[in-house]
Amino acid sequence: MPPGIPYIIGNEAAERFSFYGMRSVLLAYMTVYLANPDGTMAVLPEKEAEVWVHFFVGSAYFFPIIGGLLSDAFFGKYRIIISLSMAYCLGHLCLAFMGVVGNTREWLFVGLLLIAIGSGGIKPCVSAHVGDQFCKKNGRLLSRVFGWFYFSINFGAFASGLLTPFLLEGRNIAGTFGAQVYPWVEFLVGEKAEEEIIFGPHYAFGLPGVLMALATFVFWLGRNRFAHVPPMGVTYFRQVFSGESLKLIGRLSIIFSFFIIFWSLFDQLGTSWQIQARSLNRIIPDWIPVLGGYELLAAQVAAVFNPLFILLLIPVFNFLVYPLIDRFFPLNPLRKISIGLFLSTFAFSIVACVQVAVDNGATPHMGWQVLACLLLTSAEVMISITGLEFAYTQAPKAMKSFILSLFLLTVSFGNFFTSGVKHFILNDDGSSKLPGASEFWFWTGLVGLAAVLFVFIAKSYKPKTYLQEEEANPVDD
Repeated sequence: MPPGIPYIIGNEAAERFSFYGMRSVLLAYMTVYLANPDGTMAVLPEKEAEVWVHFFVGSAYFFPIIGGLLSDAFFGKYRIIISLSMAYCLGHLCLAFMGVVGNTREWLFVGLLLIAIGSGGIKPCVSAHVGDQFCKKNGRLLSRVFGWFYFSINFGAFASGLLTPFLLEGRNIAGTFGAQVYPWVEFLVGEKAEEEIIFGPHYAFGLPGVLMALATFVFWLGRNRFAHVPPMGVTYFRQVFSGESLKLIGRLSIIFSFFIIFWSLFDQLGTSWQIQARSLNRIIPDWIPVLGGYELLAAQVAAVFNPLFILLLIPVFNFLVYPLIDRFFPLNPLRKISIGLFLSTFAFSIVACVQVAVDNGATPHMGWQVLACLLLTSAEVMISITGLEFAYTQAPKAMKSFILSLFLLTVSFGNFFTSGVKHFILNDDGSSKLPGASEFWFWTGLVGLAAVLFVFIAKSYKPKTYLQEEEANPVDD
């Protein structure tokens, strides 16, 4: 195993805790807790907040294209990651000032902009940096390490999904988890009345900032253990935008366009699914050990179960599901992606049916949304992890970061598309032109159509794999 991998995995786990922790509470903060220093509320309507959350996520996944170009052409991956991580930390510092001084919405905007630049700019560099640690000699380990890389992402996301929403909304209510925690943290938060929020927004946004600083430090520690691929200078642009490279980008773009549809649905876990969860019975069944009887916060449902399922499903798919399917139906990356798109269709059809029940006045149990989350997470394993490896292996050496940034750009376009749709169907009074279950059925139909079309597109694509010819040696940067 290359010596730099543990530092990259550790950095990624802490950085993803930072990003997903902040993101898991963003919608709830904007719609319930957003307030100015004088105590006046500045909250947004739910549907408008959904538009802005998807716009932020889209922006965070737009900046990879810039980070990828700068790293491959001029500065190298290590320098881009370190420098933009500083901007990332500064963005979290801005969020910490919300509600303390100045205009809260302005602090929120500046903080989210810096986080979008920092998190987006480093994304393709970190992913490509993983691949740079390998050559043809140990390339057989690449798929497994990309799986563990994705595992670290979701370990950070799982931990933040449990903790950060509790920091924002956990209350000192008798018989709840908050009441059990409060005596241990009273020295830190001070005296809290019955049913009062224990921590609040400053802790909920402050902890992700601390984790981002830790992520930056861990990555710095590995600076002399990494294999560094030097930037190519201006010749890089001649290669990237040569006729042959543009043909490659065009071919990959057809495949990547289907990722856009997937991400336009998947990232609604943090918006429309979270809003739906507010209307569900969120009490954990008594038969579940330790946690039985507790009620999850609406912001915790998808934020906890999605990364938890990832942690469980990655080894299950690698060692059981894929080998089993491969016995009867030979798998390749494009076939995995195709299956994932159909799973996404089934997942959204379940939450659409749940919303029908909610619209009719029922209170379904969150278990139905958890089941849909299991299917959507299975689709994520087959689409996102496979897509990450596919993007890296299909890119020539000089274009690794750039092609990975195009892959990440599909997340951006997916969220921009979702933001645009939600803005288009937003009425002046804050209601929706596709109320309730109607919007869920729209997204179900869209991904179902994409799944069918992808079957035919995948058959015509001819893959070509690129890995380093020789083993790269760690050098000082």
